[in-house]
Amino acid sequence: MGMFSKVHRFHEAGEGANVNNVDNFGTPAYSLYTSTKIFTLHHHIDIMDDNENVLYTSRSKVISLHDKTEIYKATGEHVAHIQRKLLSLHERHYITMDSGLEFQLSNELFHIIKDVTNLIGLDWQLRGNILGLNFELYDKDGSIIAVIGQKLISIHDKFCIDIYKPEYEEIIVAILVTLQHMIRDRQNRSSSSSGGGSSSSGG
Repeated sequence: MGMFSKVHRFHEAGEGANVNNVDNFGTPAYSLYTSTKIFTLHHHIDIMDDNENVLYTSRSKVISLHDKTEIYKATGEHVAHIQRKLLSLHERHYITMDSGLEFQLSNELFHIIKDVTNLIGLDWQLRGNILGLNFELYDKDGSIIAVIGQKLISIHDKFCIDIYKPEYEEIIVAILVTLQHMIRDRQNRSSSSSGGGSSSSGG
């Protein structure tokens, strides 16, 4: 169990940051937590603080190949719009912040166990390990912005995120929501295609 907490970064609200994150990066400014209602057609993700107050909510419409997701503050203010496009074998998610900032994430992330993804338009890097369920977000200078951990077994998808650069909170939340969608899509694909080679002849 002790070893596991070193590898696995998830912690529940109020538990304090993971020992590994503190060892590597110091104590985060604060942490946020997400909970997803999985059994709904519309993805709905709540992002909460340590006291489980909802700070942000993300809602998605699943329309054909172009999922659209909106993120709102608890006050109702719109924060970001995320759109998924399927390009050949890759999904690409386009994120537009209300500040006007635009960037994108694509799922090439998931081809290798330990991988680095450049966030196009941000100059940030996401270093991820889908098996360890951990992701680290770095800025262009290589400074840590946030560390994301996913709960291993949970009926609701649960993530926690230790934030080191609070000025980027809204962007971090948008990346976190996008990442959850990508992981979920990937799980859906692998469970539906586990019957062998892809036989889809979709145009």
